[in-house]
Amino acid sequence: MKQIDTYKDKNILVLGLGKSGFAVSKVLLQLGAKLTLNDKADLEKNDKAQELKKLRVRVIGGHHPVELFDQEHFDYMVKNPGIPYENPMVQKAEEKKVPIITEPEIALSCSEAPYVCVTGSNGKTTTVMLTQRILDHHLQKSGHHAYAVGNIGVPISEVVTKATKDDILVVEISSFQLLGVTDIDPKVAAIVDIYHNVHLDYHKTFENYVNAKLNVTRFQNSADYFIANFDQKDILKKEKETTKAKIQTFSEKDNSADYFIGDEYLESQSEEIMKIDDIKLPGIHNQQNCLVAIAISKLMGAENDDIQAVLSTFAGAKHRLQYVMTLDGRKVYNDSKSTNIEAATVAIPSFKQPEVLIAGGLDRGFTFDSLVPLFKEHVKAIVLYGETKYLLADAARKAGIKDIVIENTLQEAVPKAYELTEPGDVLLFSPACASWDQFRTFEERGDYFVSFVKELKTK
Repeated sequence: MKQIDTYKDKNILVLGLGKSGFAVSKVLLQLGAKLTLNDKADLEKNDKAQELKKLRVRVIGGHHPVELFDQEHFDYMVKNPGIPYENPMVQKAEEKKVPIITEPEIALSCSEAPYVCVTGSNGKTTTVMLTQRILDHHLQKSGHHAYAVGNIGVPISEVVTKATKDDILVVEISSFQLLGVTDIDPKVAAIVDIYHNVHLDYHKTFENYVNAKLNVTRFQNSADYFIANFDQKDILKKEKETTKAKIQTFSEKDNSADYFIGDEYLESQSEEIMKIDDIKLPGIHNQQNCLVAIAISKLMGAENDDIQAVLSTFAGAKHRLQYVMTLDGRKVYNDSKSTNIEAATVAIPSFKQPEVLIAGGLDRGFTFDSLVPLFKEHVKAIVLYGETKYLLADAARKAGIKDIVIENTLQEAVPKAYELTEPGDVLLFSPACASWDQFRTFEERGDYFVSFVKELKTK
């Protein structure tokens, strides 16, 4: 880790004691900062809070002490990305003109290892996992490593302390995190895609959401590279107006892009890189993710043998069109990460076989009419649950689906869906909704789905 002076002797307030709040606090201490940590949860019995206290961090739990801003000067606030800007501590910091940043800003500024950043509405986690595996395959030849960090679940601050200049960080970075960065400069940045109606409860407008995403390339320079989606023309126009980096493009359907999906191969303008039939992941959207991973990896030194070794074996990220098992001739897939309509739009056309779909979840006030053409083409039967079950049933009726089953819970939906399948079918769980009506997270929802499927096996 580089010993930078940016935060030395600075008075910093860390808001939120999650994994990233704890990890960034330890990094800031190593960089010589004076810390106060605040979380609205009671921290008296929190092991991490007690560890930070022993390191001479002032820890305040159980409430938000907005009066602190009137009592002393803070040089920075480091905000947990999930905390909204309406939070009283954040509003007070803005009122006092205290710079508000997030953990990636700090961690990446002191990283010895070069880093690449990937963001997008859908597909970023799979792209990061593919990229990390390709680069790790390449770097292991010389005894070094690539690390997948960031929004993927491993705070960047946990890894920067051990990653060397010969390693590479592959950073998944969310719009929440990007909203709080003012100066990151990845060697390669990529935006996989940007869709409407994603995180608008946080960003308020689509324009705000796009502007946050563009921070991934906003501070790059002419020696860097930016990987852009050639098929999203309106977004591409904004990206070209924003970035100073050299742009490389990828496309699902246009062979004038730098990287594209050919008839039989994933290709660049100069070569055929990977035979499509040899790719383990299903679906054209995953071929797009592969193109982004290829573009990044090649710029960072990987070769075709590294790419082919990974793409022919990697079976997918958990909860992201994850293959669960084949049960009496039916292939079962867990796509619990499908927390919005756009994600389901990507998952449903991924298979050539007839599908029985399970969907439903939190009602965010959307209709599901945009799914009607996909339902009509791919879904032979549908089982619905949760707050959106009747809205989804309306779309299923418009699609002409005859078998529409309504249940209250996912546990009830799984056996009903299995009853509607035949050997050769796909049983797909792609909710198209957030999980919060019945589950704490999409991960918890996906784990329960897998457990319910395993129960079928024992019956």
